[in-house]
Amino acid sequence: MLPAMPASAAARPRPASSALLRFGRVAAMGTVAVLILIAGVWASWGTAQHVLLTKGREQGTVEVAECGGGSCSGPYAPVSAGSRERGRVVIEDSVAVAEGRTYSVVVKPGSDEVVRSGPAGMLYAWVPLGGALLLASVVVAGGLRRTRAAWAMAGAGVALLTAAFLAV
Repeated sequence: MLPAMPASAAARPRPASSALLRFGRVAAMGTVAVLILIAGVWASWGTAQHVLLTKGREQGTVEVAECGGGSCSGPYAPVSAGSRERGRVVIEDSVAVAEGRTYSVVVKPGSDEVVRSGPAGMLYAWVPLGGALLLASVVVAGGLRRTRAAWAMAGAGVALLTAAFLAV
């Protein structure tokens, strides 16, 4: 049997500086984690707003004819009421776009730029948030020492990235 802990060690109070340092660490790492998540939402929202808020926006399809210089282009065929046919629209050249294929798209207001719509476009738009969730989970686990929350964030990030990969 192990001897009991001496009374002097068990009753020893922690100095106030230790509590202050702990609060500073939690505040700093919490701020970093929140900023990472805000940056992920901000980066995703530029594209996601067009995919999620489609009411009143032009919707249609684009057949990608040529790619080069970071973008692809092709003719646009309208699907929604009030949308007009265009001879050439531009879509970002990414993993989600291949030459010769047809995609459902939403036109960005006031331009000839389009973004993918539907489940694949929606998931692809939120990929930056998935990366931010993964990065913030490391900060939450290491800096805040909240492993369960970190695993939940990492799981959500991996699920989002995997779903986007499979949908695209």
